[in-house]
Amino acid sequence: MTSQAADGPETVVASRRSKITPEREREFFDAVLDQIRECGYDAVTMEGVAASTRCSKSTLYRQWRSKPQFVVAALRANRRTRFAGIDTGSLAEDLRQAARAAGEWSGKDTRLLQALGHAIMQDAELKKALREALVEPEVAALREILRRGVERGEVRADNPALEHVPAQMFGVLRIRPVLEGEYADPDYMVRFVETSVLPALGLTP
Repeated sequence: MTSQAADGPETVVASRRSKITPEREREFFDAVLDQIRECGYDAVTMEGVAASTRCSKSTLYRQWRSKPQFVVAALRANRRTRFAGIDTGSLAEDLRQAARAAGEWSGKDTRLLQALGHAIMQDAELKKALREALVEPEVAALREILRRGVERGEVRADNPALEHVPAQMFGVLRIRPVLEGEYADPDYMVRFVETSVLPALGLTP
């Protein structure tokens, strides 16, 4: 009996998958997310990603059986928070820094959310992956910033605005392109925090 037969089909598949380096995998993930931003989810194909990354489409299909699986994997690998490490000792300044960070990524993230809008309503796994990658880490980091502000006594724990700060921040990122045709850049986001978020929390801009 050969070693291949002894190992079984699962081991053979794992061996094939391991041939792609982490750097190459990241290139595939970046390519599919960039194409979704530029062309929309429906227009992206495995063949198109293969062509842009100079690989065979069979290479992609060996790793991910379908486009939805590929996109889900790319989103999960993209999980991160822009707000990591923000801790100035001041709630107002922490929120300003969070606003700047959100504004710096606004174009890329908002385009991706817009491009996936219809698809995530049809695919529960895709929706879950998008939340895990772009929503939940950021909301958790914002809530941690707010929690520290409450602990320092900068804002009352029963302030009703605390609950709505993440929705305010993410809402303006999504809606400004619709209302004004522009993404919410860092300056815009800081102005929004100073004129809307801080006063709601009882903080002086």
